[in-house]
Amino acid sequence: MDNSLKKNCIVLHDSCTTVLVRERIVPPIDLAFLDPPFNQDKGYKAWDDNLPPAEYWAWMREVCAKVYALTSDGGAIYFMQREKNAEFVLQCLRDTGWTFQNLIIWKKKTSAVPGLKRFGKHYQVIAFATKGKTPRVFHRLRIDPPLPVGYKHARENGMFVTDVWDDIRELTSGYFAGDEALRDAAGSRLHKQQAPIQLLLRIILSSTNPGDVVLDPFAGSGTTLVVAEQLERHAIGIELDSHNVALIQNRLVEQRKSDDVSRFFKDYACTPDLETIWGKTALTRQSKSAELSVSKQTALFESKQ
Repeated sequence: MDNSLKKNCIVLHDSCTTVLVRERIVPPIDLAFLDPPFNQDKGYKAWDDNLPPAEYWAWMREVCAKVYALTSDGGAIYFMQREKNAEFVLQCLRDTGWTFQNLIIWKKKTSAVPGLKRFGKHYQVIAFATKGKTPRVFHRLRIDPPLPVGYKHARENGMFVTDVWDDIRELTSGYFAGDEALRDAAGSRLHKQQAPIQLLLRIILSSTNPGDVVLDPFAGSGTTLVVAEQLERHAIGIELDSHNVALIQNRLVEQRKSDDVSRFFKDYACTPDLETIWGKTALTRQSKSAELSVSKQTALFESKQ
């Protein structure tokens, strides 16, 4: 098993069902984010994404049970899946001891593909559950998205985040993926299921404090670790594909401008005690990093005069 450690983050190159035992994961987990293969027959290099349904959901129950055993009392899990599998996700969580809190609807900002026999699909589900009835940590975040059409008066202090998240754009394969999508020199996507920074930022801010431990058993392109590290959380990522492990390592070693979470701080400015939730040390570090970047740009400009 190959380990890569970057400050508060560790990347484990292995199968999550092998790693997720008490002897291998020492600190209690405070938050787990599950974005597994969806069993859609996608072309993964290191995984068969076309398992018999019964086998697939037995595997999901095993993962949920192992994460539960490693989670602190009141710790949270966010389990993302296709909308058609919502009932199986909720059953998995119930069967393995988790207490259901919310079924979050992540409504994509991109256009839905029209269906021939049914309505076009425009969202994914994220089940939020905790170990025990009361969350160990839950921050009631406030945001101030654009007013809906027909609203005349601006909000005085934003609005609480609800269970419908329609302000976070999916990193689609085309134009809308923007600079955040990881690409090779030819411009091709390096990971087509890459989760957006904004999605993990909201989850981590909602259910953890600085210093807490975040787990991603299907680390993929490493977005969970990239966000957690910047927010002064500890993070453990598990990834089976060696190509993805290298991708995560590179992403952690040299932070890209598009991975900088500080650009979203203003989105949560209406949240009480935001600096404490975000992490004052993280904010100071990000501020210094921005100043250094400006200083470098100024020096480069002056050298060309």
